[in-house]
Amino acid sequence: MKKRTVKTTCLVACLIGMIGCNTAPNVAPEATYATLRINKTDRELADSYPATIRGRQDIDIYPQVGGFISEVCVMEGQKVTKGQPLFIIDQVPYKAALQTAEANVEAAKAGVATAQLTYDSKKTLFERNVISQFDLSTAENNLLTAKAQLAQAEAQETYAKNDLSYTVVKSPANGVVGTLPYRVGALVSASIPKPLTTISDNSEMYVYFSMTENQLLSWTRQYGSMDEVLRTMPDLKLLLSDGSTYAPAGRIESVSGVIDPTTGSVSVRAVFPNEGRLLHSGGSGNIQIGYLRENCLVIPQIATIDVQDKVFVYKVVNGTTERTMIEVIPVNNGKEYIVEAGLNEGDVIVSEGVGLIRPGVAIQTKPSTQQ
Repeated sequence: MKKRTVKTTCLVACLIGMIGCNTAPNVAPEATYATLRINKTDRELADSYPATIRGRQDIDIYPQVGGFISEVCVMEGQKVTKGQPLFIIDQVPYKAALQTAEANVEAAKAGVATAQLTYDSKKTLFERNVISQFDLSTAENNLLTAKAQLAQAEAQETYAKNDLSYTVVKSPANGVVGTLPYRVGALVSASIPKPLTTISDNSEMYVYFSMTENQLLSWTRQYGSMDEVLRTMPDLKLLLSDGSTYAPAGRIESVSGVIDPTTGSVSVRAVFPNEGRLLHSGGSGNIQIGYLRENCLVIPQIATIDVQDKVFVYKVVNGTTERTMIEVIPVNNGKEYIVEAGLNEGDVIVSEGVGLIRPGVAIQTKPSTQQ
């Protein structure tokens, strides 16, 4: 009897407990998220333009005479000065040609001297009426022919001297030697498909980039004239192909006066110093031109979510989350956005943990760690 009483009591207790569980309210606690009130501020921005790097001078070196290369006087990447020998082409045939030309000059000089003596003698005889006018004119013509032959021989001598001097291929400017596709023994001429080498003046580097016509007009209106753009434009930054920033700043040196009708862009040339020879002709990078954006709405990128190439934030309205699409442009620090549309000054957004939030959820707020 006692066992049955105990079982009945336990059953009643369980039923009461089940009833109590079914009637208790199921209220989830509100989650706490960091929020940020949006205020206007200023930010330094930069426009980026793909750029190509060229030496101040890139001079292709071609031989002016043909022959076998007998000596290569430089190495690839070597610094050279104006007039320094680069290559020597076999000089034997050109020295022989010069000797022949010099001998022809001497023979022509002798011919002129003989013709001059003959003419002087004929002239004396003509004055004494010993010979006719025809004989005197013939002697004079022979003298003129001898002088012409001397001039021709001297021209050939000059030509032979130039050819011999061209066998020593010299650098036309200060710079750095490029590749050397031809070695000792190679047969070269003025019509070879590739140059002997390229001399690049890399003391300063030209960096070329293009901008649209609208951007050019904006510059001109901002600074007043193109001359003022070139004079007062802020220094430029150059981002190298590995993502690093080239330390020395550059400046805009010239802007093309012609807009390309096919692309609607204009070519701009900037100059960067290259004392450490870090920049090489033929390289690439990106030009960054900085400018100040005043009174803009700035939010951290961590406070946004991307959905199908659109950017959203969770705005807090009366303690409830509201998903809002916004239009943004990135700040160059890679951590912030400037809001172009979708938010106003004074709006409050969730700044952390936005990936865990859903629209229409009541939340508690706390100060944000984002600046």
